[in-house]
Amino acid sequence: MRFLLLPICCALLLACATQPVGRSASSNGTPQRAATNPLFTDRHTADPAPLVVGDTLYLYVGHDMARGDQMFNITEWLVYSTTDMATWTAHGPVMKPTDFKWASRDAWASEAIEKDGKFYFYTTVEHDDTHPGKAIGVAVSDSPLGPFVDARGSALVSNDMTPQGPHTWDDIDPTVFIDDDGSAWLMWGNANFYYARLKPDMIELDGPIMQAELPKYEEGPWLHKRGELYYLTYASRDKSVSEDELISYATAPSVTGPWTYRGEISGPAQNSFTIHPGIVEFKGDWYFFYHHGGLTVGDQGGGLGRRAVAVEHLYYREDGSIVPITHTAEGVSRPRTR
Repeated sequence: MRFLLLPICCALLLACATQPVGRSASSNGTPQRAATNPLFTDRHTADPAPLVVGDTLYLYVGHDMARGDQMFNITEWLVYSTTDMATWTAHGPVMKPTDFKWASRDAWASEAIEKDGKFYFYTTVEHDDTHPGKAIGVAVSDSPLGPFVDARGSALVSNDMTPQGPHTWDDIDPTVFIDDDGSAWLMWGNANFYYARLKPDMIELDGPIMQAELPKYEEGPWLHKRGELYYLTYASRDKSVSEDELISYATAPSVTGPWTYRGEISGPAQNSFTIHPGIVEFKGDWYFFYHHGGLTVGDQGGGLGRRAVAVEHLYYREDGSIVPITHTAEGVSRPRTR
């Protein structure tokens, strides 16, 4: 009897490994069109970073694995994909922090971008004792699904390169952007907002690290462009509104500013001090990705170190300003209203 069951069990395991995940897949593996929040319910995920390639949207996330009162334990980066914003497919890990030989731990926030058929993955890790503190690495792959490998053999940005930072984790949360003229830019920072131009090879800084002042800036910058306007969205702090992070944004006529503060577009995340934006246009519509702490997985409730990625429709007014966003359980399963 044991030998008869073996082929059946193997087939069932294979089916489970390849079916879409989260609320977009039913228990029998049949895709369901239900893009509700959070997007993935079988594990905790954080720091969403969307990337559109052709007719597919790829979403890179950190895998939150903290237990009990542990603050953060993020051990790897995962990637999901969709072609319709309703059915998501899990592709598994694309990298772990120690794939950077100079790093010791912490798969913190990341962003991927395509250039000349290569995919560059910029991310936050803890550097080893040679340059203590958080650092930004860059990895490269021929596919948006990875695997990604260290493109330099050393950090792109380490803590000793920004001595004006108030603590050892000011070099986090990279966002990368290629402008219409082909120039590439890296922006990042906690407490301080840093930016620098990248060389055409995408793995070296092309000039000095600069700073800009942004009202209420905390961390998690995300840069995108719509029409002629550049948008810099970021996690902000306003204790008159909330002890937790909000999402604010500024706009500018160029990638280097000057930045005009435009206000808050999102309140705090449920049950989480942090919130992390990711904004993208996909098939003619705009989307706002974020995370919250409202998901229970197994015996672990949601919280600061156990977050869950979600998404909402994003709308612009005629003057280019962003309509404030309400976090919902329905997410993008709701019809667009404008």
